[in-house]
Amino acid sequence: MQSQDVAPRPRPASAAAPGPVVDIEQAEAALVEHYPRLVRLAYLVLPPSLGRNRRVLTAHALTQRTLPRGRASGDASVLPAQKTAAEGHDGDPGYAYLRLRVLRTALEAGRPLTFRAWPTRAQLPPLLPQVWGLRLFPRSGGADELALDQRLSALSAPARAAFVLRGLERMADADVRGMLASAGEGDPAAALAEADAVGAAEGADTLLTSPEFDPCSLQARPTDLMRRRQHVKAAIAAAAAVAVCGALLGMPGDGWGPEGAAAPPYAQNPAARAALDPGKLTLVPAGAWESSARTDFSVWPARGALTGDKGLLRRALAVWARPGETVQVSATPGTPSGAPPGPPQLLYAGEVDQSRVVVLYDGLRIARYAEAKDGGTRGAALDFARVDGASGADADAVVLGRADGNVRYLTAPWVRTATVRDLLKSPAAPAGTTPLARSADGVTEPFASPALQTGACRSWNVLELTDRTGTRMSTDLGELTPARLTSGRPGRPGDASAADWSPLACSLADARGQGVRSVNSWSYARQPLPDGSGTARWLCTRADTWRGGGPRVLAQFHAPGQRYGAVAAKAENASACGSKDPHVLAGVLWKSVKGDWYLLAAGGKDTASIRATGGVSGVARSNLLAVRAEQGARAELEGTLSSGREISGLR
Repeated sequence: MQSQDVAPRPRPASAAAPGPVVDIEQAEAALVEHYPRLVRLAYLVLPPSLGRNRRVLTAHALTQRTLPRGRASGDASVLPAQKTAAEGHDGDPGYAYLRLRVLRTALEAGRPLTFRAWPTRAQLPPLLPQVWGLRLFPRSGGADELALDQRLSALSAPARAAFVLRGLERMADADVRGMLASAGEGDPAAALAEADAVGAAEGADTLLTSPEFDPCSLQARPTDLMRRRQHVKAAIAAAAAVAVCGALLGMPGDGWGPEGAAAPPYAQNPAARAALDPGKLTLVPAGAWESSARTDFSVWPARGALTGDKGLLRRALAVWARPGETVQVSATPGTPSGAPPGPPQLLYAGEVDQSRVVVLYDGLRIARYAEAKDGGTRGAALDFARVDGASGADADAVVLGRADGNVRYLTAPWVRTATVRDLLKSPAAPAGTTPLARSADGVTEPFASPALQTGACRSWNVLELTDRTGTRMSTDLGELTPARLTSGRPGRPGDASAADWSPLACSLADARGQGVRSVNSWSYARQPLPDGSGTARWLCTRADTWRGGGPRVLAQFHAPGQRYGAVAAKAENASACGSKDPHVLAGVLWKSVKGDWYLLAAGGKDTASIRATGGVSGVARSNLLAVRAEQGARAELEGTLSSGREISGLR
């Protein structure tokens, strides 16, 4: 019979004598029948320094790789039949062949790695089998097994192999020498002598066949859970880094042509390139606003002493497109902070206090870039604010800078005069208003900003700007553009006066940093007090944002003789007091001069009735309700409009 892969069959009498050939089917049958014994042999010969878990997996891997790689040809009927357990394994040439290969690879696995030669496959951790999240090891034996394991760990790999062949395979010393020589060991006699120095092999056959050394009967325990979680997190981070690097490598550049199969649509976008060119900036002439029908940022001229500084403008555009880690970027809620879609409009470039400032406008946003005079782009700041739809009073001013609690504005070209007013001072007081000086470019001198003040509310400065149409009032709420202050019924508000906002000024602090476009004050009801001590006012303030959502609504109760009111109700994302829903209902517990407590509630003029339930009960067939109550009582308010629609009290 011819075979593609042949191997000598060691005989018990002499390992070096020639034997019959072994084909793949015969070796496979021997592997299936004697697999546990072969794995045990590999486990015992492998160095204990590998650890019990790796020794188990390596023993299985080495044994499974002992089969010849080729397929034999010929009549399979001439192969010897598998032996029964009673007949043993010594007469099986397939087993002898596999045993020699297991011994050879186990000895190779125990040799140290060197820099002079490539490691063999047996010296590397096994690719298969692998068990994730578990540690596998044989069952623990008794004291005798532990002592034997310690004796074996003190031996060299050849001596350990000689000891195991004597005890487990019951081979004579001559056969052991022949087996070690066939496995590639240069001095089998020394290995036998070292094994003799540890102890005789008599009785070792019983211990070597115990569960302590059985890599096919295993216990399972979890690996180090904390370390495993750390490794998983590290693997996820590494995968994310690889994905990012892959995406960056795939970005348009030298690696992608303009007609590449995977090139994104913006790879060669002329508008994107033009947006980074300071020579392509839109510069509006100084007098364009006078002949234009528009009064918005699109007709602001380019102002400032550095409008011709191409280096500064190029840095501002580059930072806008790709802000680095050292750039402080801020944006009002709902404002995108991405690069401009095309060349923006230049509004200002100049020195402000200790900074160089560039203000740009792209039709949707105002972008303010600021860098230190002597520091370049290190520590630069980039701020964004939405201004879409800004016109007239909404486009009257832009913040150029804030420093030391002060704010400085760039005013629109149509602004004639600028004044600062403290709303917490009487409108008639001489110190209530202060003229605000401006440069020829429209830059105001700095003044105290309410957006930066902390602690108790003792002052609230507003900016009054006058043009040929009148005077408008606005206040700094921490945005690039001031919030306009108005007064009147929702849907028809007008320019506010200091008297309208003086009792409400401190309530503006609730709207800071929310991207507010305008704040309206509406005195929606007057209510005679039940003890006859005067008439109270009900006011509703609504802060609308540039993004349209997130309005903030406050209902306030102003008792007679009190300069400042009390907040009766507060809500966010509410439709009350708005142009689309000009209705409001709010209530408050009020204590009379005599010490009696009342629930007072009021709605707009179109409120037909009010009902109070819960801790206080009462009904009024008008837009005003006054019911006796207990201190600390809580009530639910419901109202009915003259149209029949039901409304709830503001919370």
